Amino acid sequence: MLGEHILPYSQRLAATNVKRPPRRLRFLRAIWRDTRALWNEFSVPTLVFLITTIGGGYLYGELYFRARGEVIAIIDRPYVMLQLMILESPEGGVPPEWYLVIFWYTLPVIFVFVIGRGVADFVRLFFNRDARLEAWREAVASTYRRHIIVFGAGHVGMRVIFVLYQMGLDIVVIDNSPDPGVEEALTNMKIPLINADGRQSAILEKAGIRHAESFVICTGDDHVNLEAVMRARDMNTDIRIVARVWDGQFAKQIKNFMNVQSVLSSSDLAAPAFAGSALGIEITQTLRINDVDYSMIRMDVSVGSFLDGATIGDLQQQNDMDIVLHGHTEDVVVQPERDVTVESGDTLVIFARHDNVMNIVARNRPNSRVKQLS
Repeated sequence: MLGEHILPYSQRLAATNVKRPPRRLRFLRAIWRDTRALWNEFSVPTLVFLITTIGGGYLYGELYFRARGEVIAIIDRPYVMLQLMILESPEGGVPPEWYLVIFWYTLPVIFVFVIGRGVADFVRLFFNRDARLEAWREAVASTYRRHIIVFGAGHVGMRVIFVLYQMGLDIVVIDNSPDPGVEEALTNMKIPLINADGRQSAILEKAGIRHAESFVICTGDDHVNLEAVMRARDMNTDIRIVARVWDGQFAKQIKNFMNVQSVLSSSDLAAPAFAGSALGIEITQTLRINDVDYSMIRMDVSVGSFLDGATIGDLQQQNDMDIVLHGHTEDVVVQPERDVTVESGDTLVIFARHDNVMNIVARNRPNSRVKQLS
């Protein structure tokens, strides 16, 4: 799988546990739904054409036998109808029988109607699906179940899409003005792109909002994101919604009043990363559980800090934290033993309450006089 060595094991495991129909079966479903959509679009002229050539041909043959006593073979009757449609009389002139004259003047009109409604386009488009790529993408999207819909394929959206793609998840992307290169990138990943406004009910319906597991809104406009949240929640009360916003206060309001599971403010997400870089640490994960923030960080032990010379067990018990990884020289151990001694220069991955993590970081700094942050 692409990105197998990039993603954490837990994410790869979650991706492999997702059950999907075989790719070949999904492709056949897409072909069936695409053909059905074509039929719905061109069914009237096609039915008129078939009824005229087959049914009308049979009736014309019976009437001709009644008038002339001559039999027109069943297989030739549709051809006679085609001749009359293009003003070619099989007899070389207008027949004297009034009931045959009706065919002479009616069939050209029917022919114009059929052509006008697009039977020629139907045949052309059926054998050239590239000419109607958008409809084909919608047909593919309609076969998905428990997929992720991403609205907005900008810089943030494309990164989200790529991570989800690495995890092996099914994705449908909505964007009404994708940047250059986006469409090609999504095509290479075999991810359907619906080029339209994700705030419209019809577009969300085409993306499979009623069968999707999550709806991720990544546009750079807070008001657009809010409209998309309201529309998606109205169409699927159970779907998980993740929205990106710029205004932190606005993010809290959306989460509280719109039943959105996760509202991510760009400024809030960026702040810990900048702060961590300033302190020489890496905040790898932040979680909120029961309104309490927890963080996981990677940090190097400074010389003379409270970590230097202490055992894993004592550090965990005295500082209310969990050391999930210990790196010493070239050895890296996940869930190290409690009696292992930590030394300066070692790398630790620590999980704890966010405020506690910040205390640990401050106390680990060289020559720090900070004992405890309030």
